[in-house]
Amino acid sequence: MTVIPLGNAAMQALLIAVLVLPLLGSAAALLPAPPGLKGRDPEQAVLRHGVTVTGAVLVASVVLALGFDTARPGTMQAESDVEWIPSLGVHLHLGVDGVSLPLLVLTALLTFLCSLHSYGAHLKAAPASGDSSKEGRDQDGDRTEGAAAARLHGTPQAFVALLLLLEAGTLATFATLDLLLFFLAFETVLVPMYFLIARWGVADPRERAAAAWKFILYTLLGSVVMLLGLLLIGLKSGTFDIVALATDSHPELSRTTQILAVLAVGAGLAVKTPMWPLHSWLPDAHTAAPTVGSVLLAGVLLKMGTYGFVRILLPVAPEGMHTFAPYLAALAVTGIVYGSLACLALARRGAGGDLKRLIAYSSVGHMGFVLLGIATMTPTGVNGALFANIAHGLITGLLFFLVGALKERTGSTSLDTLSGETGGALYGTAPRFGGLIAFGAVASLGLPGLAGFWGEMLTLLGAYDPAGGLSRPAFTTYMAIGGLGTLLTAAYMLVVVRRVCMGDPLEERGDAHHRERWQLKDPDPGTSPEPQAAGAHPAPATVRLPDLRGYEYAAWTPLVVLTVAAGLWPALLLGLTDPAVQSLLGVAR
Repeated sequence: MTVIPLGNAAMQALLIAVLVLPLLGSAAALLPAPPGLKGRDPEQAVLRHGVTVTGAVLVASVVLALGFDTARPGTMQAESDVEWIPSLGVHLHLGVDGVSLPLLVLTALLTFLCSLHSYGAHLKAAPASGDSSKEGRDQDGDRTEGAAAARLHGTPQAFVALLLLLEAGTLATFATLDLLLFFLAFETVLVPMYFLIARWGVADPRERAAAAWKFILYTLLGSVVMLLGLLLIGLKSGTFDIVALATDSHPELSRTTQILAVLAVGAGLAVKTPMWPLHSWLPDAHTAAPTVGSVLLAGVLLKMGTYGFVRILLPVAPEGMHTFAPYLAALAVTGIVYGSLACLALARRGAGGDLKRLIAYSSVGHMGFVLLGIATMTPTGVNGALFANIAHGLITGLLFFLVGALKERTGSTSLDTLSGETGGALYGTAPRFGGLIAFGAVASLGLPGLAGFWGEMLTLLGAYDPAGGLSRPAFTTYMAIGGLGTLLTAAYMLVVVRRVCMGDPLEERGDAHHRERWQLKDPDPGTSPEPQAAGAHPAPATVRLPDLRGYEYAAWTPLVVLTVAAGLWPALLLGLTDPAVQSLLGVAR
């Protein structure tokens, strides 16, 4: 059944367009804008170019999804296969099924929303006339991250070009069906993300550079090991074609070969996921990254690792996965509890915790649920993992958008600074903004009726009845530990809401000690602004924070709507993934 009946040639063209448009747009972003398209200034022109290209990619991906035959989601569709390196048997083999299609659309959506958010922030911050002294500040005196990043750390042309290159690499990872092409796409995203952190990050230059180097060193080392495993699979089996490896019998892939392949490929994928204890690059990268970098890092880049487990290791090396499944599950639940405890430590009063860093650690816990579902090697668990992947991208993407906006308004993401003595009182000063933070928090903790609930529930159900041959007592224990993790997640998220959103409205606090004015200093180039207290009796107008703006509504509403829709209608996603998972596990079980 298809919503829009499209022939195979049209589907192939759409998929190729989804992959090629960001590459062409990335190159075009570095060229001078035509005279009629320059707009108010060159920065506006190139940011508008980014919105146009990512919007076109999103439209093409949505049409591709509407043309997808949902009656056979376990079959590769829009498939094209062209010989690339004959001597190695490497093909430009592309296609999508029920596993990859949701991730493809999610990537296109989040990249478009990031481009739209950057464009809106620039329009708000840019001076209406030629008064350069007003550059980077709006009518409220706020310094927006989008304009400041381009003005202080690098050209907007490079920013947009890197953003589009990042999108191209991520989309190609989810659409390629050749092991070596998968590796090349997997690695393509590293360079643009490195520069997004190092040049457009919100930390001071030294911290940005350290976080960027840590990110690329961890992922590159993991990728080297992963490449060895992919070569082992391809050379032993005689093919690098992922579909052929998953559907055909390959006796050359003995149990020993599969164990070695899972060990090597799994290590590289685990770094990108990130799995405890290979996660330590993530909090630093998120804390230093710009808002759009954090959204894309959490929303799509982390999914590349778990996607590799499902697409490659489960069907191609089932015996190796069966051997390592109990250890993978143990590391997954350790990450769930560790991430939650780290968030609780950051959330407590006086700890000096950073809200952005807290959400980064929460991602370690949430991705632990994804890995636990994969480790069960059951349709229930793997479907839960794929659902949790999409839910995490929507919810955590929204949370990083919100934290970035909070940093832009207040100059800080320190929980102690934001909450003050009696609470941050966003409900009283910016009620819609505070309500969205509360919504993101309860969605992240897995409230029934929202997207975060179904993935966690299905992974725990999968752990209760794992695949044959796996120890049920061990996985039942993992299920109980994972259940404890959901309680800890609820605890720290509710603490965050209480501290940031509740309390006395700032302008109504009678004690001068409790009054704070969010006034931005003139920062040195390359540094982020910090709040400073000024005056014992600030006027109420200087205290109240701006509520939601038009471009923020536009960028965040789709994430809210999809989070609710996926929570109320999970069959929309599970109807795609379940037949595809059944097909993949048909070889693995």
